[in-house]
Amino acid sequence: MAKKNMQAAPAVAAEYVPVAGDFELLHSRDIQTDANFASQSYWKGVLIHFFKNKRAVVGLVIITVIMLLAIFGPIMNSYGYKDIVQFRNEKNKRVVAKGISPRIPWLHELLTGEKYDDSFSDLTFLFGTDDLGRDLWTRTWYGARVSLIIAFVTIIIDMIIGMSYGLISGYFGGLADNIMQRFVEIANSVPRLVIVSVLAIFMPKGMGLVIVALLLTEWIGMSKIARAEMLKIKEQEYVLASRTLGAGNGHIIFKEILPNTIGPIITQVMFSIPTAIFTEAFLSFVGVGIVLPQCSVGTLIEDGFNNITTLPYQILPPIIVLALLMLGFNFIGDGLREALAPKLEDM
Repeated sequence: MAKKNMQAAPAVAAEYVPVAGDFELLHSRDIQTDANFASQSYWKGVLIHFFKNKRAVVGLVIITVIMLLAIFGPIMNSYGYKDIVQFRNEKNKRVVAKGISPRIPWLHELLTGEKYDDSFSDLTFLFGTDDLGRDLWTRTWYGARVSLIIAFVTIIIDMIIGMSYGLISGYFGGLADNIMQRFVEIANSVPRLVIVSVLAIFMPKGMGLVIVALLLTEWIGMSKIARAEMLKIKEQEYVLASRTLGAGNGHIIFKEILPNTIGPIITQVMFSIPTAIFTEAFLSFVGVGIVLPQCSVGTLIEDGFNNITTLPYQILPPIIVLALLMLGFNFIGDGLREALAPKLEDM
């Protein structure tokens, strides 16, 4: 016992007193950093990956050119989209309105099977005219403008509705999610033509009918994407931290989670725009869309199809514009999908 009591007590460490030279500011060292990487934000990196994709750049150029022509194309000549071009035929001294193909004689004869009449040679129609004598250049780009307006208005509203619906459904889960998803399944099971037929009973044909029909159907895909993203990230640490600190449900959904789901939603928007344009063209083609003399890509294709045996060139401009719109938006969608979630070998 005596030996244990005689053991020395443990030494107490002396208090540390800092002196000059013990510490050095970090910025005074020669530290090698990747300044290019450090200066890049998330969206700057997305743009860099996007513009490295040649197909995405081609799609962006196509859509930009078509949008510029849709804005400025109808004002490049003096003919309106519904003006019937009438002029005097000097051979028989009477006023006529006639569908005219381009001014090249052999091309006129090839497309129409008629001998070229040089009395019309002082008039220039880049795309020719339709069977009533309306300028197809003006009508094509005016129709592209109408189709793009319908598509963009519809997709923006559908994005807001579908995104909010999907985020709320996925966030609360349980009974609320089950009820909301059953409603989505019921809405998705109704054929689009049935919805359009019912709307046609209560609404006049035209742009409003097409927009409402697209609004009732196109939000479903957006809501599924938003719900899937919500289910994937709602249990992550930063969401739990916000909930622990007392953040409300609205703040968590629209301030914390929504910014982290915007990438897949933007990609879905790019793929939904050509779907909306094609749907509008189909509805106008079957006669429940845009009402003449107003035109869209769909009504122009319908007119060209009706006159394909007499004026076969008439169907070419709207079909080419529709195909380029489909191609361009799909290229942009693919580029955004790869840029927002790049693969390891692309980093």
